[in-house]
Amino acid sequence: MESNARRAPRVAIVGGGMSGMGLADRLSEEGLDDFVIYEKADRFGGTWRENTYPGVACDVPSAYYSYSHAQNPDWSHVFAGGEEIQRYFETFAAERDLQHRTRFGIEVLAATWSGDHWALDLSDGSRDVADILVSATGVVHQIAMPDIDGLRTFEGAMFHSARWDHGVAIDGQRVGLIGSGSTGAQILTAVAGRAARLTVFQRTPQWVLSWGNPEIPGWVRRALGRFGPLRNAYRRLVQIWFEHTFGAAVLKPGLRRDIVRWAARRNLGQVRDPELRRALTPDYEPMCRRLVLCDGYYDAIQRDDVALVTDGIVRVEPRGVRTADGRLHELDVLVLATGFDAHAFTRPITVTGLDGRTLDQEWADGARGHRTVALAGFPNFFMLLGPHSPFGNQSQITVAETQTRYIVEWAARFARGEWGPSAPSRQAMDAFNRAVRDELRSTDNIWSTGCRSWYLGDDGVPEVWPWSAKAHRTMLATVDPSEWEPVPAP
Repeated sequence: MESNARRAPRVAIVGGGMSGMGLADRLSEEGLDDFVIYEKADRFGGTWRENTYPGVACDVPSAYYSYSHAQNPDWSHVFAGGEEIQRYFETFAAERDLQHRTRFGIEVLAATWSGDHWALDLSDGSRDVADILVSATGVVHQIAMPDIDGLRTFEGAMFHSARWDHGVAIDGQRVGLIGSGSTGAQILTAVAGRAARLTVFQRTPQWVLSWGNPEIPGWVRRALGRFGPLRNAYRRLVQIWFEHTFGAAVLKPGLRRDIVRWAARRNLGQVRDPELRRALTPDYEPMCRRLVLCDGYYDAIQRDDVALVTDGIVRVEPRGVRTADGRLHELDVLVLATGFDAHAFTRPITVTGLDGRTLDQEWADGARGHRTVALAGFPNFFMLLGPHSPFGNQSQITVAETQTRYIVEWAARFARGEWGPSAPSRQAMDAFNRAVRDELRSTDNIWSTGCRSWYLGDDGVPEVWPWSAKAHRTMLATVDPSEWEPVPAP
């Protein structure tokens, strides 16, 4: 895989969220300054720009959920709220002057490999070209609307949690909440006591952990701001703790998993009413679905003005929600905390690689890629947080930084003329995916213990990273040229 070319490649980054901004900054540091970010919204932030619902917060400690090279010593709490996280990202973008490298309000509609470059069709009717295309669209950008009969007939205010309408009054209203995952739990905790009546429609109960969210004292923040080594040590300590507790517990049974199980059941035990406690008790192991980390959840759901409904929803009517027991739950506001299509990745962008093969065709039997970052048949194309990336209760910033280092190394070597347009070989990608699936089938990972979640593919086999976070960093520590093959010249 050799090339005599020597020039700075043009890089197109799709998405101005956490991963796209981080990649742009690293490209600039490497001297690869010919890049553009396409962001469909009018400002940076990704999921933290989109999600502004009451109670929105990160369930990963702030010191860990931040760029390793741009740490914020001034987080107000151990777990930061969404508004504070959004300010962090906007400050980062301003300090790196990323605004002048970004085209806001423009979507990439289609990307087509044209022999030696990517041709991009944009939503404003213009076109662009790029040597390297990177999808940084994230995994929570395509909202999932529930398939409920009559949903559009509701006469009150209705919106998805990621499209929260702040012009709609919540205080003193009869509010319905569909969804009981992390977002639903945060909304419940924030809205309970404000709404005249809050009705929670639960399809699947969740395991919930709570360990407090203390405010970080001023003297600690000043010390972290003044001493870089202390700041680095604190972040590293939090990372080790997370990776060696939740990160290890999901992979194999043992003491760590037992401790998480005990903590989750103990937390549930604070529900006094045995009938309510039974309704809130999952029939699967903790962490089989994403663990909900939320303070005050069980206190909120035990309030007299909060009702938990476990009967299935039959339909939505103009005045409210009709459930299988025949009851109409009359509402003024209906909130859909129904999550996202976590398997959308770059879609709905039409991406066309070699021989006119589209990404939808490549992924007809499920999304997959090579080493979580690339895809056979799609030259000079990379994904941040692509298929089989380490998800679960981990810092996605750390995962994206690992992938960014790999992509930047590949791009730098491309710029030095070490190789020309290329893609992972089909053989290398298939070998990687076989290893992933064999490991997921053969180990005692928590995702295979008997629950339905977005971690699973259509065939019931988990589509997650089956090894440790450290193994992911080791795998992407450097580019192996033998796994890549040049594409035919145009």
